[in-house]
Amino acid sequence: MELANLNWNGAGQPTEAEIRQQLDRIFVSREFHSPQRGRAFLQFIVDETLAGHAAFLKAFTIANVVFCRNVSFDAQNDPVVRIEAGRMRRALERYYLIGGRADRVIITIPKGGYVPSFNYADSITESGAPPTSESDSAEKREPVAHHRSTAWGANDSRRLWIWYALPAGAALLAVAAFVQVPLKSFLASPQTAMADATPPKVLVERFRNASGADDVSDIAEGLRDEIIGQLVKFKDIVVIANLPATNSEVQEPRYALQGSVRIEDNRFRSLVRLVRRADGAVVWANNYDGDVRHGVFHIQEDTAQRIASTVAQPYGTIFQMDAGALAKEPLEGSFDSYACTLAYYSYRMTMDSHSHGAARDCLQRATLGYPNDATEWALLSLTYLDEFRFRFKLGAPLSPAPLQLAADAARRAVSIDPQNARALQAFMLVSFFENDIDTALRAGAAAYAANPNDAEVAGEYGLRLSMSGKWQSGCELVSSAVNKGAGPKGYYEVGMALCAFMRGDLQAAELWSRMSDLEYNPMHRLVLLAIVGAAGKVDEGRKEQDWLQSNAPVLMKNVRKEVSMRLQRSEDQERFFAGLKASGTFVSSSDTPASNQ
Repeated sequence: MELANLNWNGAGQPTEAEIRQQLDRIFVSREFHSPQRGRAFLQFIVDETLAGHAAFLKAFTIANVVFCRNVSFDAQNDPVVRIEAGRMRRALERYYLIGGRADRVIITIPKGGYVPSFNYADSITESGAPPTSESDSAEKREPVAHHRSTAWGANDSRRLWIWYALPAGAALLAVAAFVQVPLKSFLASPQTAMADATPPKVLVERFRNASGADDVSDIAEGLRDEIIGQLVKFKDIVVIANLPATNSEVQEPRYALQGSVRIEDNRFRSLVRLVRRADGAVVWANNYDGDVRHGVFHIQEDTAQRIASTVAQPYGTIFQMDAGALAKEPLEGSFDSYACTLAYYSYRMTMDSHSHGAARDCLQRATLGYPNDATEWALLSLTYLDEFRFRFKLGAPLSPAPLQLAADAARRAVSIDPQNARALQAFMLVSFFENDIDTALRAGAAAYAANPNDAEVAGEYGLRLSMSGKWQSGCELVSSAVNKGAGPKGYYEVGMALCAFMRGDLQAAELWSRMSDLEYNPMHRLVLLAIVGAAGKVDEGRKEQDWLQSNAPVLMKNVRKEVSMRLQRSEDQERFFAGLKASGTFVSSSDTPASNQ
């Protein structure tokens, strides 16, 4: 299977009328999730490109015209354009995965700039040429007719889908959150749905030497070995290095990771794809570049970590595919451990009481059926804990029982497998909410050491470090999690908002806060309320205050307790309370009893 190169040639390019018609189709689709500012951004960059002004699509111009920034705008200090571009890439990705799968015209925003690319979905032809590097600048792209994007070729008898790669470690927030879609929205065909819900097996095939030189074969083999080493740190998948030489009753791997390595003039490039072996469909692909003068070992390690994070992390590529297949053909009455794992992460994306109850019940049964599965005990612990920390969203009563159940399950998970990153993550969170901060941070450090590629672990550990007063190191981890698309929609963005708030950057704090899913958790709105209060935005503060009083009145009666439960240092608490008070919010004194009503 060779790399397919998407090129616009004179005969095959969409017309301006077709592009505008496609843009209108996207805007009216219910599957295109973008606020008005995002739509204005997309409309502007499309209009300017079609008008021949692609060379002028710089962050400064977009910030001034679309986001009304003044002439003092500094893209390094104000990430508004980068963030909106990242959000739009994800919105377009979701649209083409769900609502626009049959659309003929594909609109994308290639990384490295803000110039959109326009292609026919059915104009892809097989080619051995390498894709355009992600580092190509917007200035080097010719308007409209010379844009390039890449996809991997699929079975010739099938129409190729356009899959966006989910790169790790891209520019800030370029992949802030992968496509956040409830289980029921993934549409896997019955022919390709999972036959069961056992943990997926991933075969890592030998990487092809695309240069021909003997030393490149050694580098390709070393990269493959490094990828295997990074993937096995994820306990939710089974990594296969080699298939048995003879027929075996062992279940065939569900996925194959394939790739190639090319080195030319000190430039390293690896093309990697994840293939569903049942039908040969390419479900993810990306390319990774490096300079061999910086060290081959470093390139191999960095590339392997990025691949493992994208493919195997919670909410990652494999999760998306398996969740979609299981949603299409659910296993009625099944409490297989992996099915319950999928149920848990699906619940975290929707965060409602119904999906929470379903995940909890599934995990309770799974731990009975698989009592030595540390991951299932860990997820059960997190599910119990959510009834305590997210009770305002889930409608759970205030009670110490969920925290105790969570603690018992977390300790059981760690006792089964002390090196299980998810078990250590659960133990960290339980310890944090039990106010045993030293134990929590030790557990978090151990979880991160067990699997630094797990962006969910990195993000949660970063939040605990930050809220314990270690803002610099904690916020770096939270930022890393955001870059890798970790967590449910907006979950880690609110952490970035707190980071900006605590360093006094209210503009960035508000931007990050509004990027978080304000409906996901009332605490997200409380953070925004403190930010707009500190910024002196009285009207905005009143709006958020009214919403919280209507939708989370118990939280508003217990603000001091809830904030103090999370922010550990008194100086951080008082800064937060000062923002709330500036918005007109009443904050009880420290000796006033909290209300449970």
